Amino acid sequence: MPQPTAARRRGRFFRIVAALAVLLALAGYVLVQYISGGGSGPRCTAQAGDGSSYRLSPEQAVNAATISAVGTSHGMPQRAVTIALATALQESGLRNLDHGDRDSLGLFQQRPSQGWGTAEQVMDPVYAAGKFYDHLKKIHGYTQLPLTVAAQEVQRSGFPQAYAKHEPDATLLAAALTGRAPASFSCAATKSSLAGDTATVRAALKRDFGPGVLPAGKAAKPSEVLLPVRTAAGRAGGASGTGASAQQRGWELAHWAVANSAALHIRQVSYAGQEWTASTNHAPWHRTDTVQAASASRSDGRSGTEVRITLTK
Repeated sequence: MPQPTAARRRGRFFRIVAALAVLLALAGYVLVQYISGGGSGPRCTAQAGDGSSYRLSPEQAVNAATISAVGTSHGMPQRAVTIALATALQESGLRNLDHGDRDSLGLFQQRPSQGWGTAEQVMDPVYAAGKFYDHLKKIHGYTQLPLTVAAQEVQRSGFPQAYAKHEPDATLLAAALTGRAPASFSCAATKSSLAGDTATVRAALKRDFGPGVLPAGKAAKPSEVLLPVRTAAGRAGGASGTGASAQQRGWELAHWAVANSAALHIRQVSYAGQEWTASTNHAPWHRTDTVQAASASRSDGRSGTEVRITLTK
């Protein structure tokens, strides 16, 4: 049998290399989709006024909302939330990982051996976010530092410049989840016949925002949770950053509810004359005449409206 010529061998080699390149590109695409929350299935979207957006999975949305809520409950400004979200995007893809480099765990890949807490503690998103902010607030002038510098001062990563690529998405997410960008966060509904539970929703709110988010004695229907909206000075649950308004606080709570809609079986969220209703078609917020506008306010620090969370039955 005649032996292959050199030209034929080179052609076969290049075809193999091309095939491997295609496979590697496909694997890279799948990995990026996994990390960024792309692909098929229910998704959440943070939308900016200029038309830019960031998509993430329901799991990532819950974790992002927790990071934001813990930050504002600690009195941290929006810049701090942006830094925290960019860090978590880089370290874990906003997933609460039970593995990592050496003993790194959780959203921020914190290491128990380095004094971040026990393994159980750093796997708790509320605890992990709180520890991140505790370290961040000790950095003098961190709000004026480049994001990579501020994040690196906390994390001591081997790849500090990697945080930079997440800053645009983290900035967009932080604007939505802190309530600074109204009606900018929505999610597609998951297919589920499970009913929501108000006690579970209330417990999740207290976990992320602190006990002051739900004043004692606030009654609601069996399938509803009502959240009175207060200014930073009028509530015990912390401020949505420096100088946050009552309306911003309301949107923070409303977007938190949407982000948690799949996990907590939330069907509808209403605030400030707008309404989000769970839909597999990813319906955005829309205006409605059934909800009082948010312009009215009272001298006791409460706004004239409340966030209404309606659960599936």
